[in-house]
Amino acid sequence: MAIDLPASRKTRALFAYLLLADRPQRREHLCDLLWDEGPDDPRGALRWSLSKLRPVVDHGRRRLIADREAVAIDREGIVVDLQRAHQALDAEPPVASDLLAALVALRDPLLAGLDMPRHERFAIWLAAERAAAERLRRSLLHRFVVSIALSPEDRLPWAREWLDADPFNADAALQLQETLQQLGRQDDAKVAKRSFADAVSEAGLSPPPAESREPSISALPSHDMLQRQKIQFCKARDGVRLAYACVGDGPPLVKAANWLNHLELDWDAPIWAPLFQELARDHMFVRYDERGNGMSEARVTDINFEAFVCDLEAVVDAAGIDRFPLLGLSQGCAVAIAYAVRHPERVSHLILWGGYAAGWRIDATPDVVEEREAIITLVRQGWGRTDAAYRQVVTATFMPSATAEELDWFNIFQRQTVNAENAARYLEVFADIDVRAILKDVQAPTLVMHARGDRRIPLATGGELAAEIPGAEFVTLDSDNHLLLGREPASLAFVAHVRQFLSAPVPLG
Repeated sequence: MAIDLPASRKTRALFAYLLLADRPQRREHLCDLLWDEGPDDPRGALRWSLSKLRPVVDHGRRRLIADREAVAIDREGIVVDLQRAHQALDAEPPVASDLLAALVALRDPLLAGLDMPRHERFAIWLAAERAAAERLRRSLLHRFVVSIALSPEDRLPWAREWLDADPFNADAALQLQETLQQLGRQDDAKVAKRSFADAVSEAGLSPPPAESREPSISALPSHDMLQRQKIQFCKARDGVRLAYACVGDGPPLVKAANWLNHLELDWDAPIWAPLFQELARDHMFVRYDERGNGMSEARVTDINFEAFVCDLEAVVDAAGIDRFPLLGLSQGCAVAIAYAVRHPERVSHLILWGGYAAGWRIDATPDVVEEREAIITLVRQGWGRTDAAYRQVVTATFMPSATAEELDWFNIFQRQTVNAENAARYLEVFADIDVRAILKDVQAPTLVMHARGDRRIPLATGGELAAEIPGAEFVTLDSDNHLLLGREPASLAFVAHVRQFLSAPVPLG
């Protein structure tokens, strides 16, 4: 039975959140989620919304369950489109009517009309849920087109829709071409084939191997790549043990360490592993774990910016690399800049993503100092707890478009990678970074890239960085994430820009 929901957008958003979460939620969390900038009495606002929901949801039996601490919805008897779509996708054998109903239900954006950008935590959750729903719909399209016996006429619009939703998927392209051929539209099939090949080429992707039709960077074989990863150890100038890894063939590409790294766990990451693996297809990709983190020595006396630069020097020397492109991400950009200025003869190209020249303490207002210092205290006190709430303070701003599963993975990864004390020490160092005075001394050709919606390091900061480096090229990518997700289109664009930049002839003189 369909029901009419209350007119209040926040009340409808509360209902959707409780329904999709499918577990009790603390009242304090719900207030932070939807009433963080609203009334003086957020708990009262929550009670009001619950009073509007109760007669709508209960309908003869108690489904809205609330006590003084938590709120939940009993989903028994409630049909949720996402749940039904997952069931249709997993059914054996597949049922055409169920797949079709799920595809129609997910055609519009998830929870359309419930966008509330002023409420950041809800906006982050909604973006993650929508991204997951889009991936689910791509999987449903795949199953429907490939597994259901359809006439070529009936298959054609769905094959087109599948390729539109997943434009770099070779299986989708092949299904469209074969369907057009079955309809006798040979010329259209040739056009579709050329269009797909052009799209893959423009994105900078390598042609798919014969045994695989999937060129997406998210489909690269992480296990095989891990088998070819060679992990070694070296000593920094002060004797600290550093772990570094070389993977892939070809000319070297060195990545400066950033928050956070773990040479083994990185390759299982649903976040950046696909991106790193794609870079390793073209290069001998060299990474290392910063002192105090990952597989490098954890108990160290010095964690400071100078030590970070010296660690990069030690790794490059140990790897026996003479001249190479250098990649920096986030605060690793400042380390890469400092190394490039000290060793211009060794850095052939400088690639910077999401970087900044000065940490937040530089020219910070008292309010900013108070807020950031509080976060460092939270990290120091709560990092090691099994409850991810403290680490979530850091995670949410890194990847607002991440799914719940990706955020959970990153929260666990952070705890496995570094202890609470070192995490806080890192944040202290990052706050005081200042390489502004040496930007003019960078000699290497430089590519500066930044996400347009980066919520951790604003786009303007990336532009200022590029403006101060002589001759730097500035590229913006369509993403909200400070750390790119391997599955998002911006990652494809990132790799394409890196390949183009590195293949261009270096000006003489």
